[in-house]
Amino acid sequence: MATVVASAARTTSTRSPWPGVVALAFAASIAALQNTAVVPLLPVLQRELHAPLSAVTWTLTLSLLVAAVATPLLSRFGDMYGRRPMILGALGLLVAGSVMAALATSLTWLMVARVLQGAVAALVPLSIGVARDVLPREQLATGIGVISATMGFGSGGGMILAGLASGDFHLVFWITGGISLVAVAIVALLVKDSAPAGPKGRPDLAGAALLTAWLVALLLGISEGGSWGWTSPGVLGLFAAAAVLAAVWVVVERRVAEPLVEMAMLVHRGTVGATVASMLLGFSFFTLMTGTSSFAQVPVGTGYGFGASTLQVGFFLLPSTIFMLVISLFAGRIMRRFQASSMVAAGSAVTALAGLWLVFAHSSPAHLYVATSLMGIGLGIGYAALGTMAVEHVDPGKTALAAGVNALVRIVGGSTAGAAIAAILAAQPGVGGYQWVFGAAALAGATAALFAAVYGRLNRGTVTAPSGR
Repeated sequence: MATVVASAARTTSTRSPWPGVVALAFAASIAALQNTAVVPLLPVLQRELHAPLSAVTWTLTLSLLVAAVATPLLSRFGDMYGRRPMILGALGLLVAGSVMAALATSLTWLMVARVLQGAVAALVPLSIGVARDVLPREQLATGIGVISATMGFGSGGGMILAGLASGDFHLVFWITGGISLVAVAIVALLVKDSAPAGPKGRPDLAGAALLTAWLVALLLGISEGGSWGWTSPGVLGLFAAAAVLAAVWVVVERRVAEPLVEMAMLVHRGTVGATVASMLLGFSFFTLMTGTSSFAQVPVGTGYGFGASTLQVGFFLLPSTIFMLVISLFAGRIMRRFQASSMVAAGSAVTALAGLWLVFAHSSPAHLYVATSLMGIGLGIGYAALGTMAVEHVDPGKTALAAGVNALVRIVGGSTAGAAIAAILAAQPGVGGYQWVFGAAALAGATAALFAAVYGRLNRGTVTAPSGR
């Protein structure tokens, strides 16, 4: 069973904290839903907005990039000023971005809307921080598990939503905005925040800018490598810029008083296993989901693929959503019986099996259903425990920050997936390219399982991560 370092300060209210935790879980699921709903819509956006696929792919990548920066930044603001205001603010941006996206008639307008929506990714670490404040110690792992597992369910739900909307991206964003508005009301009514966990300070805006810059350079280089040429001056220049900017970012983060990302928290023995596993599992998830969606929509005349509509893609991914939902309902019981690291390792291994299955079996719809079932089981188990694994060895006052760092690396992994898929398919078009895509997902899942298992074994005793840089 996971060892969780709980805060000594707990709410003294006799009111049950669980309605608030459930409200936060609902909000976290929407944060995941708004990203994955875009995946099957990419061909639709390409056609209706008259833009190349490489351009419309950035409607997904750009949101993930914003999420990568907003997650640690808003987590820090949550520690400084209170998590509830940050949660409501992020949901408000999601509502505004959804309305803007629903009204969009150009790719530029849609990208601006996706920037606003990306900030909602910070809901997950902020919600985990609230749960740690309000839940009794014996219920904490259950609460974190519920929030994390419903995030996985929301990811599958986004694909289903796009399918049910029959590829109408305007309708998808209207529905997302309506659900988000409901979440704002529920969270405002049910969620109570404790006093800020940390002292007031200054936000690390320089760190946020540098993080954005090197991620943009890296992802642009990866996504354009296939079309520009991997040894072209443009691609090599982007990779060089990414390396230099990343090095400067690390130096800045180590020197500022209140860094965006505490480097010690990234590499400490108590957290590094969760950090690496989260990044690789995020990559595996988005690679499998995006690769399956794209493969299924390939026209039948090419000799592979199934010419699926967005609705059919939703049905292909329905087993994944169902398994994530079922596992989220039982996440609490599972978390009480097994260590978080063991669950992350098992979930990552099953996710890897889904990718490996598609490498060798992809000639019929039944093969896709098997793979998405395995993916749902793996991600349901792994995501339910990632939140606990990320914070169980962290000082209570740094809970939201640690969860934010973990969410950051998961988002970086996910955003890299889109660029990697574009590069693989550009280098090797056809069914062979998709086999490489699914193989990359399998390798990432297997490596995540290895890191979670090894560091889980090393950390069987409580190893509290330092709060310094």
